[in-house]
Amino acid sequence: MLFAVAVAFGGCSGSGNTQGSGGRPGSGGALATGGTSSASGGAPGSGGSLPGTGGAASGGAPGSGGAASGSGGAPSGTGGAASGGAPGSGGAAGAGTGGGANTGGRAGGAGQGGGSTGGSSGGTGGAGGGAAFAPCPATGNCVIMPFGDSITDGFGTPGGYRIELFRTALMNNRRLTFAGRNMNGPETVMVGTTTTNFPKGHEGYSGYTIDPSSRSGVSPLADAAITAAKPHIILLMIGTNDIDLSVDVATAPMRLGALLDKVTADAPNALVVLAKITPLQDDTVNARVRTYNDAMPALVQSRVAAGKHIVLVDMYAPFTANASYKTALLADKWHPNPAGYQVMATVWYDAIKGVLR
Repeated sequence: MLFAVAVAFGGCSGSGNTQGSGGRPGSGGALATGGTSSASGGAPGSGGSLPGTGGAASGGAPGSGGAASGSGGAPSGTGGAASGGAPGSGGAAGAGTGGGANTGGRAGGAGQGGGSTGGSSGGTGGAGGGAAFAPCPATGNCVIMPFGDSITDGFGTPGGYRIELFRTALMNNRRLTFAGRNMNGPETVMVGTTTTNFPKGHEGYSGYTIDPSSRSGVSPLADAAITAAKPHIILLMIGTNDIDLSVDVATAPMRLGALLDKVTADAPNALVVLAKITPLQDDTVNARVRTYNDAMPALVQSRVAAGKHIVLVDMYAPFTANASYKTALLADKWHPNPAGYQVMATVWYDAIKGVLR
């Protein structure tokens, strides 16, 4: 899977995992302890939270296969960490709760069913309940930069996951816009009887790999893209073409880590949401996809421990949870169909809703 632009280079576009969340437990999850995020195993894995509300966000261990949905972490009373609850594997997304007045911050977003293992972005509040990490402005739109290959572009469905992500935000009275130097998608979206102009900007490049190789790579584009977009949130999905074409697969996680370092250096105050890539219709390639995806939690955790604002989400598990995903959610070997992009939109929204305003 790749993230893409309007002109396809071949290959698929990349996608990622559903977001997990740490902090307070989702139904079936164990209570997270304070401190830096920690990964946990389990099928399909569950992941780190969005920012905590009072103290440092925790990356507590989720339950293995908990109840159908996790609930958002409750705000802490005296500046403790509060984050979206992580559901058990396969659970539906739970709603994160906004931080109360005594917490000094917003709660993290809730985890998506079958969450990924990953670290949370660190909260900045201390014991006295200081403000949590909040990338979005108090007024105006939260600027989101979708970054990746042809799936980010929306190959086959111009606008891709961005259409339903924008619509979902509107339905929930959250303010966001997309930014990027590439443009595609519908002119408007409708919610009820209200029509709203669709923000078409993105940084999706069809056929691109992580770094330049036999294909063009997205890593050289990061600096200029971030300078132009000035994003508050970056949605990063990349690696499908690397894995599908066997482009130096052994070093793919290391190269992804270097890209994360570049992105977080360019946008230190943004929230970076990294996604595990979606499955393909080829089971042989999917074995390599899983290996690549499984390397991501460690990449995220080490950088979260160093104070970077990164969340890992799982796009793979929500697809494979549908036994017929190869035809029900994919339009071809690599790219989601409209139903698949809807799945992705849900995962992205659950990852960022706790910081949207």
